[in-house]
Amino acid sequence: MIYPTVALLASTLSFIVFLLMATWYLVPWLKSRGRADALTVLLWIHAFRYVALQIFSAQKFGFAVSDSARDQIAAGDVIGAILAVSAIIALRYKARISIGLTWLFAAETAFDLANSTIAGVNEHLFETAAALTWLILTFYVPILWISLGLIVWQLLIKQNELEATSV
Repeated sequence: MIYPTVALLASTLSFIVFLLMATWYLVPWLKSRGRADALTVLLWIHAFRYVALQIFSAQKFGFAVSDSARDQIAAGDVIGAILAVSAIIALRYKARISIGLTWLFAAETAFDLANSTIAGVNEHLFETAAALTWLILTFYVPILWISLGLIVWQLLIKQNELEATSV
């Protein structure tokens, strides 16, 4: 079927474009910022992951995802969004837990994105994805992966910055 091939092409192109943007523009900018500012900008991308809740309406209108995979995808993304916003708030107020919370977010997100990718492949979700679901899979998911990599990179290269000391 051509539909999954086109979706794979769109995802691949999104990865390439986001990698180029990150390499040429975002990485140099991130290097010039402190850890909290750099992480906050990257975490904002994940604050909107609750958009995955549309999977419930998508399923009603022909998106062939099992209830089990649907629930895993929705829960993982909502938890990721909550952790991202929590980490943003902690970083903003220089809370001692901010870096630990960001690492927790990164671990949860890596697990969730991998789990959702496996579920999507196993259930051939590109074959029935349409409209917003297709856009999420081919545009938003690649930027989530790229930004997650940048978050982990920032956590690792800036680990010697002074820890937040208030709150």
